[in-house]
Amino acid sequence: MNANTQEDHAALAARYFDGQSSRLYHVTLSVRDGVAMLAGDIERSCPLGELHVSERSSHAVRKVSFPDGAYLEIADQAAFNTLLHDTGHRDGWVVRLQQSWRGALLATVATVLALWLSYQYLLPVVAKGLAYAIPQSVERQLGQGVLDFLDGHVFEASKLAGTRQQALRNQFARLSTPGDSTPEHRIVFRKSKIGPNAFALPSGDIVLTDEMIELLPDDLAIMGVLAHELGHLQQRHLTRRIIQTSAVGAGAALLFGDVSTVVATVPPLLLDLKYSRDVERDADDYAIAMLRQNGIALEHLAQVFVALGKLDQGTPYLSSHPASTERIARIRAAQR
Repeated sequence: MNANTQEDHAALAARYFDGQSSRLYHVTLSVRDGVAMLAGDIERSCPLGELHVSERSSHAVRKVSFPDGAYLEIADQAAFNTLLHDTGHRDGWVVRLQQSWRGALLATVATVLALWLSYQYLLPVVAKGLAYAIPQSVERQLGQGVLDFLDGHVFEASKLAGTRQQALRNQFARLSTPGDSTPEHRIVFRKSKIGPNAFALPSGDIVLTDEMIELLPDDLAIMGVLAHELGHLQQRHLTRRIIQTSAVGAGAALLFGDVSTVVATVPPLLLDLKYSRDVERDADDYAIAMLRQNGIALEHLAQVFVALGKLDQGTPYLSSHPASTERIARIRAAQR
């Protein structure tokens, strides 16, 4: 409360608590010469500048707190507001905003904007940091059981001959990878109920469907797909996407080791996965670097997207890995 007036003010009925016990004292509050004065069951005085007045609310009783922890409760809001006005007290800017519909609207817009900017720019940075901070053992736990779930709902056992599967694994294993380290991975083959697809799980499994193998023109194109998915694995794109999608809940679960709720979100996420253009460009760059390092013409990677571009746009792989003329042109440009 402020003390910028010397006028006397009519006494207000109030309830006084000493802050030490639950005992109720009935008092009256009046202001004289910048000093609050109590009379009744308790008599005391205190300069207005040493008192703290609670925020204004539509229903709650307002409190006036003393420096020693004692406080008053005043039920007559209208009379108390008049007293505050007469003594020069002014609510803080937060309270004034709350009492104004324009302020409330402005605060709502500002909150929505802050959340949107955080999701667009801050959350990806935080998710990337968390993804790289998580031990690989935790990532494997995150991916554990996901393939079993997909096998029960989306995939069947691969019809590809075992010798053919192993030949592709061996061919990819002979390729050197860019950078100082190669992510631990395992190539698994499945027959899909939803058409050509390939993706990498946080557990290190790179899933390649029979339909994708049949679609591609040659084995070197298959190597391009595997290199692209290894790029996602190397840069932990799916882990970062899971953290972003699950936001704070996923981040907390990953940090504290309880990933059961996060695992439940992974299969639906895989079925409706849409990586950002930047993430796809990163995976393409990794595949380009890997193919170059092994003397494989980049046209084999370009042909992957040429083949995918001929499919129906509802194909899941096209939803998550958009085949565009821009990407094909970018890959071909890197060959020069």
